[in-house]
Amino acid sequence: MHRTNLPRRFMLLGTLAGAAALASDPAPAAVPRATGQAPGFYRHRVGEIEVTALLDGNLAFPDAALPNLFRGYDPAIGSRLRTEAFDAPGGVPLAVNAFLVNTGTRLILVDAGAAAALGPTLGQIPGNLRAAGVELADIDAIVLTHLHRDHAAGLLTADGAALFPRAELLVAEAEAAYWSDPGEETRAPAPLRPFFAPARAVLAAYGNRVRRIGVETEVAPGIRTMAIPGHTPGHLGVHVASGNAQFLIWGDVVHAQSLQFARPDWSISFDSDPDLAARTRSRIFDMAATDRIVIAGSHLAFPAIGHVARRSEGYGFVPAMWRSPL
Repeated sequence: MHRTNLPRRFMLLGTLAGAAALASDPAPAAVPRATGQAPGFYRHRVGEIEVTALLDGNLAFPDAALPNLFRGYDPAIGSRLRTEAFDAPGGVPLAVNAFLVNTGTRLILVDAGAAAALGPTLGQIPGNLRAAGVELADIDAIVLTHLHRDHAAGLLTADGAALFPRAELLVAEAEAAYWSDPGEETRAPAPLRPFFAPARAVLAAYGNRVRRIGVETEVAPGIRTMAIPGHTPGHLGVHVASGNAQFLIWGDVVHAQSLQFARPDWSISFDSDPDLAARTRSRIFDMAATDRIVIAGSHLAFPAIGHVARRSEGYGFVPAMWRSPL
């Protein structure tokens, strides 16, 4: 069978191109190379409701941390899944996202990112809101899926004051009660104890603008919270419905896109109830795949919107195609 030696052919083409370049005096580039990406926002229409994905930034879980970070992690399976997903060497990528819901009469932000709490690569949500044409004072309400720093620290200024000047802050009753309880802090596993003080700081900063809600609360017509238990005691999702369209902002159902769709049993060490989180993940995957619900995830690759599909090995994520018309 004839085989084409592609590397040799490419080397020859490169040599010829280099010789041609040396034979002329090339003009300098008209436009300097960019040093940053375009603003991180993307709009998606859910019937008559508009949802805008907002990027706060990107992190990665280092390779060495994975066996202790994910319960039941198998290095051979994990390595294969990461290779299949084209993860960059050295770690598993983790985006941090928030979502702005525009009903036409109200602007509701779901989560607010990490600000500077987890390093210099995060904290982009205020700038991306402004790039999308929205000022901080325009936000009517903020729904927190939970009070972890990568979702709630972005609610504060650098000196600990409320960043959003007039927004009401909606937090599940069980969530607010847990992170406010000194006894729970004492009983919590060591990795979770540093989460308590930042959560209390957020609740204190918003004071009488905090509204503690039930797990199933209508935030606005077509927008309801729903219980997605296991990650934290009061972890919420936000369900958006308009006409025949459905959209689920599921918070932290998935942290590692390349791993947990295929292996929903691999719960992360930050889950307050790892067994319940694994059962919830499988249930939400099944619901989203069966009902063909568009989902959005706090830690999926930006713009973090798409579908869950059944695979021979667990599930997979199918990103929504970028669409210019809304």
